[in-house]
Amino acid sequence: MASVSACPVPYGRARYSGCIVNRSSFWLCLLLFSIAAMPIAHAEWFGETRSKMGTRVEVQFWSADAKKAAVLMEASMAEIDRIEESMSTFRESSQISAVNREAAVRPVTVPEELFRLVERALDLSELTGGAFDITFDSVGQLYDFRGHQRPDDAQIAARLGSIDYHLVQTIPAERAIRFLQPGVRINLGGIAKGYTVEQVIGLLREAGVEHALATAGGDTRLLGDRRGRPWTVGIRDPDDKRGVVTRLALSDEAISTSGDYERFFVEDGIRYHHILNPSTGHSASMLRSATVIGPDATMTDGLSTSVFVLGPERGLALIDSLPDYEAIVIMPDHTVRFSSGLAAH
Repeated sequence: MASVSACPVPYGRARYSGCIVNRSSFWLCLLLFSIAAMPIAHAEWFGETRSKMGTRVEVQFWSADAKKAAVLMEASMAEIDRIEESMSTFRESSQISAVNREAAVRPVTVPEELFRLVERALDLSELTGGAFDITFDSVGQLYDFRGHQRPDDAQIAARLGSIDYHLVQTIPAERAIRFLQPGVRINLGGIAKGYTVEQVIGLLREAGVEHALATAGGDTRLLGDRRGRPWTVGIRDPDDKRGVVTRLALSDEAISTSGDYERFFVEDGIRYHHILNPSTGHSASMLRSATVIGPDATMTDGLSTSVFVLGPERGLALIDSLPDYEAIVIMPDHTVRFSSGLAAH
């Protein structure tokens, strides 16, 4: 376990407390170790961890009413299930699977929620110059990281022309989605988990909860603080789950990380992982991890993927152009770099 610091320091433009201690011998990724390891000290803290969305999800909140808490916990988990049922490309019955089957033939009418999230994803594609692109799945579907399978160069070349967010047309009057050529597929994996935890926190907030956490894989949304103390977020070496190198003290923020250690395999010394560069169809390779902090988990999710693809110079420049967001990136040589608001401290 690496040494950590707990001194409070303001973080420039963003609304943070806490401090960062950098040790360049480690690579950064997000580890909410305090959430997983800290015992619930009082009966009023309720928390559950379950397997959903192909990852570990957790919901934790403060409530003085055990019966109400049980209802809210089930409602939170049901919300995660509902979104997964609509947006998972692994489910043939999902609405997004229907889009992938039919949108190249005709416009497909979808529910308002899915339509708006696809629109947000396309807006993010414009913002990032295509570094974030939900059509990556046109090639991404050829990878099987659990099975250690990848497409060859010829297979990638044959489908690379289908990776282009401009080929996805939204028709607001019909609330429909259309693909402009055959072979296009969309996948919301780079934004849906962030959207999901944002929705869960919204549900809890509407129910009167003031202190809560929702996390799905590398995406976390915090509501308020831990009753007078900030939530403690640790950053660790992605090759050593116990190797925490720093802690962040956060309140009422979202934080997302994208890294090459989440779903990957190594073949002939090359690491193949799930974050694809839309311009090449190959795994992005300029960073080991990218962490983004800001007020909205849907955005931090999409931005962490974008920064990972863009690399340190363009990625940090993008974050510096967004007043409410900050980033921490780790280079292949283990160098740690920060967006300007964090670097100043």
